[in-house]
Amino acid sequence: MPIESGNRPTNLSAPQHRRRIAPRHIALIILATLCSPACPAQSRWAHPGPNGKLIYARTKRGDRIPDFSSCGYRGGGVALPDAPERITLTPGHLGDDAPRIQAALDKVGRLPARANGIRGAVVLAPGTYYLLSTLQMHDAGVVLRGSGPTGTQATVLQLSGAPHLAINIAGEFHQQELPGATWLTDRYVPAGATIIHVADASAIHPGDLLEILKPVTPAWVHFMRMDHLARDGEPETWVKNNSIPVRRRVVSVQGNAIQLEVPLTDSFDARFYSEQAATVTRVAITGRIAEAGVENLRITAPPQTLRYGIDPEFDGIALDDVLDAWVRSVTMDDMVTAVRIGRDAQRITAEDVDVPSQAIVTSTARAGSFWVNGTQILIDRCHVTGDKLSWVETQAQSEGPVVVLHGQFSGNGKVEPHQRWSTGFLVDSSDLGNGDLRMRNRGEMGSGHGWTIGWSVSWNNTAARFLIQNPPGVLNWSIGDIGNQETAPMPVFDAPKGAPLPAAETESSGAHVEPPSLYLQQLRERLGPVAVAAIGYR
Repeated sequence: MPIESGNRPTNLSAPQHRRRIAPRHIALIILATLCSPACPAQSRWAHPGPNGKLIYARTKRGDRIPDFSSCGYRGGGVALPDAPERITLTPGHLGDDAPRIQAALDKVGRLPARANGIRGAVVLAPGTYYLLSTLQMHDAGVVLRGSGPTGTQATVLQLSGAPHLAINIAGEFHQQELPGATWLTDRYVPAGATIIHVADASAIHPGDLLEILKPVTPAWVHFMRMDHLARDGEPETWVKNNSIPVRRRVVSVQGNAIQLEVPLTDSFDARFYSEQAATVTRVAITGRIAEAGVENLRITAPPQTLRYGIDPEFDGIALDDVLDAWVRSVTMDDMVTAVRIGRDAQRITAEDVDVPSQAIVTSTARAGSFWVNGTQILIDRCHVTGDKLSWVETQAQSEGPVVVLHGQFSGNGKVEPHQRWSTGFLVDSSDLGNGDLRMRNRGEMGSGHGWTIGWSVSWNNTAARFLIQNPPGVLNWSIGDIGNQETAPMPVFDAPKGAPLPAAETESSGAHVEPPSLYLQQLRERLGPVAVAAIGYR
């Protein structure tokens, strides 16, 4: 797609760990501060202008690289809180410590919340605690904190008994439609947009939460060339719902023009739904919990060898129906899925999560260490080691944005969106070692995963291989990546392979660009240097 171009770069951003809970890993990023012929290159799609702020190129229809800076706790740029200690437990040597840890979590959950929504922390003294069942964190403002993830002062949660999840952070999601539903009047809403136009905005006000439904029509599925998937003689369905929902908060309303707090990460093209409008509805959500976290401990499972999706498994931490929550300074051994983030989780930070070893999966299907299907998710300075797995994967119809920042991955694995059309995924300044980064059409793989991702960015990463493709009418970007750029056809079974699919918008392959981190630069421009410092960078 044609673009409008622009000019020249400047500097920035290395981690500065401000945490009071000591990190185990400190990402060392050495940045050039003066421009010279050896300076990193620049991207025409997003590059610093004369005032140092990013200038974005756009397609003829207005699409651009989205602003990802709203990802993370409280919408990005806010330090994770330190909850006051309310209850301290010591190892009980009882064979199952889950009941008394659960009782302590429930007790803190009944305490009054402070102004910031925090009730307090259950603190586990150093030692080993045995869990025969899942710890349920179902109250807002409750934190489970250990004394350290490694060393002599480590707090270890040892999973035992039948395979189960270690910790579940979840509320109960309820959504109610409010009066005044309307529909988009824009013939085309570009990816990255924050302004939409509706038929009647009289019922919509700043602060309202909108659900915008992108219709999934036969015309759009045909345009995406996803209407003839089949495997073993049986048809496969790509996107199984009749619409893809995205929720956004309203900043302002002028006439029938609405400004959204977080950019849209997908495009809306009315030519594919001329008989089915893209509806815009005010909604109220209740039941989600907020200000909950797990930090500063280690979770260990017995060694596992299993068929993924078939055999029962030990997993780490799940978060869903939750807002403004976190997992930080946690190590997980021998998990199948270390962190699972569900569809109705929002503004989540996973920081300094270390997964040094994975369960052994013998099936063709790969497990996902970070399994992501929420919105405004930040996976920051996390580390995974393991073979035959997806280190990070998005799931079906995740409307993002989702950011992987300064990740460290090793083994024979990959970072890869998994299935059925997600958008708004950024992998930023990460090292994938001998692994792969893929944003592609998975075709007939699985149950018809097809095009997995659109309007997503790989920025200044290092990997052995990159396979990043452009879906029909959509862009993905590979900018400043170091590693082999590969091409491939859509995977099909029982049929000849087709031609390689179109490659992503690829710039400066083999050399990083300025700024070193797209996310941190966007955060700095939106909220200032104090926001960058608040999340541990300088």
